[in-house]
Amino acid sequence: MALQPASGAQDLLPRDVGANRWICEQLAAVYNRWGYAEVMPPSLERLDTLEAGGAIESSQVLQVVADEPLGLRPEMTASIARAACTRLAAMPRPLRLHYRGSTFKAQRIEDQGIRIAEDLQSGVELMGAPGLAGDSELLRLLLDAARGLPFSADQSPTLLIGHQGLLELLLSGAPEAQQPALRHVLCALDRVSLKAMDLEPGLAQRYLAVMDLRGEPHNVLAQLEQMLGSTSSLLHEISQLVNAIQRQAVEQGIRLQLDPTFHPDFELYDGLMVKLVCQGDHAPIAIASGGRYDRLVQRFTPGDDQATGVGFSFAVEGLRQLLQSRSALPGSDGEAVQLVAFSRSEQLQVALDRLQEIHRQGQRAELWPDPCTSQMDAEQIAVMRGGKLVWLS
Repeated sequence: MALQPASGAQDLLPRDVGANRWICEQLAAVYNRWGYAEVMPPSLERLDTLEAGGAIESSQVLQVVADEPLGLRPEMTASIARAACTRLAAMPRPLRLHYRGSTFKAQRIEDQGIRIAEDLQSGVELMGAPGLAGDSELLRLLLDAARGLPFSADQSPTLLIGHQGLLELLLSGAPEAQQPALRHVLCALDRVSLKAMDLEPGLAQRYLAVMDLRGEPHNVLAQLEQMLGSTSSLLHEISQLVNAIQRQAVEQGIRLQLDPTFHPDFELYDGLMVKLVCQGDHAPIAIASGGRYDRLVQRFTPGDDQATGVGFSFAVEGLRQLLQSRSALPGSDGEAVQLVAFSRSEQLQVALDRLQEIHRQGQRAELWPDPCTSQMDAEQIAVMRGGKLVWLS
């Protein structure tokens, strides 16, 4: 019999479960204040839903043996978009939904087979709020949710901002046949491959400069204006978006960084893309990510070119580990448990009655099932279990 969980899976111990619950409840309270209602999509979905029209590679989906092609969700957005466009199609827009649940991503490692990456996510999806208004609400909500989390200044929380349209605008100056390869090397920051491409010298220098172009948003936008011209409506929209969140980010100590080459793991997004990153003990940790996915929603609503969606999710496991490393999370055990103990076996019924009396008062208590030889022994057991003794002599 195997004594270890599957590769990539993990056992969550009581302290971890309590911390995860605290994080999820803090986040859900913020979502509720903003008018988001909770939903719970299924863990199992049809593969064509999970692959989100090719945005997610089939190799990233853990497939399940069944009579039809099924898999475990590697992320939540596609499932919620499906539900929003089918069972919730009659509900008025904007439609605001939030969720919590586990995701399962397949990681194929050479010579090791498939490794399961299981994560707990908490996030929101906003359907029917196009353009700047929807993007601004999403980022304000993301910052508001982060406000209640006990980050420290040396963790340097940074909100990375990208936009698919911005990358497309930068690529438009290159020959069309070279744009797919150029997109790949820019997002990978692959200078060697870029220099090896058969680009005009001026273009090669321009895209080398783009690889270094990230930082304070308005400074980056000013440099992009010099490259692209000041008439770009997209640059103006991104400037407005930054203005909508800048004061709140400064108040919370969250740095904003605009990065034209930023690209997430999944190909879901066709507009705004964001990632909230903190410095961990050894490396940066991404604790939240999201963006706009209008084309995904439109796949579930054929003929409706006005359907829109935007959302984000917190990676709860990564967030817990980040905060636990600094002992920044409140005690997950809550109040100390009371230990009801007794000295004679015939007192069991009385002990159970006392236990439930404590429960009816809204307090935590547990029973020690065997008679104790003395009150001192019972005290030692209570201390060992991190509680206080209720002794029946």
